[in-house]
Amino acid sequence: MCNMIKDIKKRLSRYQPMARSDTALLKDNAPRKQAAVLLPIVTSANPSLVLTERSSQLGSHAGEVAWPGGKQDETDASLQMTALRESEEEIGLAPQQVEVIAELRPYISKFGLLVTPYVGLVSPDVSFVANEDEIASIFHVPLDYLLDDPRAVTNIIERHGERHIVPEYHYQGYRIWGLTSMILLEFMSHGMGMDIQHPVD
Repeated sequence: MCNMIKDIKKRLSRYQPMARSDTALLKDNAPRKQAAVLLPIVTSANPSLVLTERSSQLGSHAGEVAWPGGKQDETDASLQMTALRESEEEIGLAPQQVEVIAELRPYISKFGLLVTPYVGLVSPDVSFVANEDEIASIFHVPLDYLLDDPRAVTNIIERHGERHIVPEYHYQGYRIWGLTSMILLEFMSHGMGMDIQHPVD
């Protein structure tokens, strides 16, 4: 295992996700519907994160870059299982092929879902297969690329009473932005020790 992966595991072992606030509830105090996503890190000599481009035929988030994941199912034993199940359905990544090393803070999506991210390590021997009904393509972003802080744009947004720095990255024709980049920033801050401020554009 390369030193970068060892450092990420060490940092995330000390990370405590921010507690969910009242924004986890709707106005009538009912709990929000939940979802979970996986940040798969391929543990090659040049480690990379795996992301997807969603199919243009989908009813929501069509054509957008996203982490593998989706809504919690009643049969899921936990949100971690939701992330793993959805990852297998979308990119052919079986749960036994993932070493989950951390849970990150939850975020509320623009559609009101409470989304919990998980970070997992994946062997470089694993092959990914896109579910063509949901995924247009699968691509890898090297962690070295992110260390160079290659932001195209940095936005500040207010959502559900919270202020977020939202960097935007353009990588090999893909636009990484929105909730996906908010989660990426959380990982970069706590897993990679980076301090992303606004602005740098």
